[in-house]
Amino acid sequence: MDYFVGLDVSLWTVAVCVMDASGKHVFKRVAACEIEDIVNCLRFMAIPGVGPIAALTVRAAVDDPARFSSSRTVAAHFGLTPRRYQSGEMDNPGRISRAGDCDVRSTLYAAANAMMMRSVASSEIKSWGLRLMCRKGRRRAVVAVDRKLAVVMHRMWADNIEFRHKPLEAATIRLPSKVQ
Repeated sequence: MDYFVGLDVSLWTVAVCVMDASGKHVFKRVAACEIEDIVNCLRFMAIPGVGPIAALTVRAAVDDPARFSSSRTVAAHFGLTPRRYQSGEMDNPGRISRAGDCDVRSTLYAAANAMMMRSVASSEIKSWGLRLMCRKGRRRAVVAVDRKLAVVMHRMWADNIEFRHKPLEAATIRLPSKVQ
């Protein structure tokens, strides 16, 4: 099913509208905001795979970038860091903790998946994710890119910097040689 996303930005409000192919409203939200918020959302949307919904969701969930002492803690806040099973000398990292807001997690997952699978724009994050996909599999790689997107978006917001596009490196798949 096809969905159409509209973003209406004015000086004092941001409206997001998602419609299906028949023209019914699936999602509609109007939020009051300041010029800085609009600039930050547009800055987030410069990242390949991040659209208006992902940008506004992260903006609303973080609210103030000074709340977090480092960008790593943003990923932990959204539940994107691995659980730790520790006892004595045993230390096994598990699945992601899923401790935070599930809507933010699913939106970031969709953005990371779009970056990895659909975006033709090159970035260092995408090439890192493609190399990781060769070793760990698609879903693990998308979750890792998801976590990295949350960290990068927070750092961009905290430092007021633009996303830096770097050339895409080739991701080679090494198949095991057959033993006779």
